[in-house]
Parts: sequence; C-alpha cells; structure tokens
Amino acid sequence: MGRQHNGRHRRIALYSHDSQGLGHVRRNLAIASALAAADPTVEILLLTGAPGATTLPVPPGADFLTLPALAKVADGTYRARSLASSLDAIIELRSGILHAALCTFDPDVLIVDKVARGAAGELEAALAALRSKGRTRCVLGLRDVLDDAAVARHQWRQDRTTEAVAHFYDRVWVYGDPAVFDPVIEYGLPPIVAGRTSFTGYLGHGRPRALTPPTRVPSGPYVLCLMGGGQDGFSVASSFLQARLPAGRSGIVVTGPYMAMEDRRILQRLAGGRPAMTVMGFVPGTEHLVSGAEAVVSMGGYNSVCELLASGTRALIVPRARPRSEQLVRAERLASRGLAEVLHPDALSPGSLSTWLTGTSRPADDVAIDLDGLARIPALVEALLASAHGTVSARREVLRAVV
Repeated sequence: MGRQHNGRHRRIALYSHDSQGLGHVRRNLAIASALAAADPTVEILLLTGAPGATTLPVPPGADFLTLPALAKVADGTYRARSLASSLDAIIELRSGILHAALCTFDPDVLIVDKVARGAAGELEAALAALRSKGRTRCVLGLRDVLDDAAVARHQWRQDRTTEAVAHFYDRVWVYGDPAVFDPVIEYGLPPIVAGRTSFTGYLGHGRPRALTPPTRVPSGPYVLCLMGGGQDGFSVASSFLQARLPAGRSGIVVTGPYMAMEDRRILQRLAGGRPAMTVMGFVPGTEHLVSGAEAVVSMGGYNSVCELLASGTRALIVPRARPRSEQLVRAERLASRGLAEVLHPDALSPGSLSTWLTGTSRPADDVAIDLDGLARIPALVEALLASAHGTVSARREVLRAVV
C-alpha cells in the first residue's frame, strides 16, 4: 500500500451503524489497524454510531466521526438513543452527515459493515454519490453468521441487500472460514452476490491491543467472565459471580459499556460478598485480561470469539439465543468441529459454571481454522484498487440480472 499516483495519501473509510454494542465498530477498528500497519501513510475515517467507540485505541492516521446514536428495540426497529427525534428525523440527520463526510473525504475504498444500505437506508445517498463519481471502490463486509438461515434470508430480502450489492458494491468480504460456516451456501445468496464474495478468514490474529493493561488485575491466577457490550449479559455475569471458583483462583467480571446501571449495582452487591471476585465496567484492554486468564466464560459475539480462538485460552461460550440466534449458530458450528466448548443459555446456572470452571476439559487444539483475515485484508485492498472499474454497460447487465 502507499501513495496514489497523484501524490495524495490513500484514504479508506469504514462505516458501521452500531445500534447495539460495539461489535461492528470493533471489527472495523481491527481492519483499520491492519491497514495502518501495512501503510503508515494511509488516512482512515471510521464512521460510527457508537458513542463509546472513541474510548477504543485508534491507529495512527485514523480518526472517528461519531453519528447521533440509534438504539435497536425488541422488534428489530430503530429509535433515537438520546435525541428527542423521530426515527425519520434522526435517519435524515445521519444520512446528511454521512453524505457530506464521504463526499468530502472522497475515499479510495469504503468498507461497510454488514448493513449494505446503512441503518434504515441512511447510507444509500452517499453510496449513490460515490458511485456516480466512479472512483471509490466499495466493499460490503459480513461477519461469518448473520442469523438463523430463515431469519437471515428474510432480512436480506427485506433490506434489499442483493439490489444494493448490484448497484453499489465491487466486492463482498466474509470475515470467516467457509469450513466453519459458508453464508453463500447456508443462505442461498444469489449468483450476483456469490460472484463478488471472497472469504478473508476470521479476524483473529493481529487484533489491536491497548497500550497498557487494565488496572485492578489480581496478582495471582484468575478466571474471567466477558459479555461483550453487556446489554444482555446479566444472567451470565450473575451466574459466574455465584459459581464456585477453582482453588486459589480469583474471578473477574467485565460488564461492558452498555449494561444497565441497576444490573451493575446488583452484580457489585453479589461481588461484595465474595472478596475473590472483582467487577469491572468498560475495559478497552480486555485482550490483556484474556491472555492472562486461566479460563474464560464469554458470550458468543464475533469479536469475543475471534479473540478467544486466537488466544488459545481455555474458554466456554454461553451464546445469546434470543431474539437473534447468530451467537448460538456460531457457537454450535465451532463446537461441532471441536473448536469451542459451549453451554446453551437455557442450561446456564452457577452450578453449571462451577462444574466447568473446576474441570479441565478444553477444545481440541489440532483442528485447523483460518484466523488470519487481518493479515490478508491489506492485499485485498491492493487487488481491489488494481482492478478496473466495470463499464456502464457492464453495470446495466448486472442490474438486468437482478431484475
């Protein structure tokens, strides 16, 4: 990677809608770090809807543009998280910001995480403007598992994702290993999408690390409990705090930034009766905690699983199963290949965690899985920029194929 021929530093933008947790922006941030390591001159703009993203470590040459926040409600629709605005008003506001930012930044590559048209279509105007200029190469990045197959197919059609890929995207990257889960096959994605799709491997090895480890880490051996953003991790955390620890070990719970304050207070009270237990809130450097732990109990979000697989630490995944089954599907596929130990959330209890924590079982360590996606992405960007843009007539053929 390097400078453009016109002398301008290469510019890459990464968008994530971020209505719940930090998973999307953390994935984009890992990609940004890999791109910055490959080319120290690259300029990177991370467009995110997660207010907490600005506390995460950012590579040199990268900056955040934070959008007014959205929240996702139980039925899957969005609402304004903080502003007293209607959904239409906040989407119009976010759309205008995205259009202005992307047209001004004029990226060489735009990488969009999961939602091809943006939340409620907010990215569509910016995508159309970039496509009309004909210079920016656009990539749709997908995690390995979107959801249960029937739900994922329905959502794909409802969001008009195939149409968006045909109109706006040059490539689709799946951040996974098809030997574990192949969404092209599992979801029956149409040929126009399949033909633009490549697998990067999981974004496991080489993830960014905070410069300094968290404070309050016990000096002796410990076991760890993680729940991603924390918005639905209370049951896992409370069961862990009541579980029996291995002899001579302490326990750490990281609630994440989005756990409800009342739930945090309850967890603090539970920990108050057990001096060996520590409850932390938002910790940017959880990778330090994972690498130092003897064992980890974790929910099954994409980033958490990638970090656990890459670390080699003994881990138990307790996936979310409702309202979305993405984590459950991922955990079960990994377990079927001997890559993970899984506890269904319906079987979660202090007793079940005690049994696992005090045991010695662990996943097979001789099963291959591709965790090198971050090492490949800079080369994929190079290949993308080296390829010629399709002609107008070719695009018309593509659109006729969709219809």
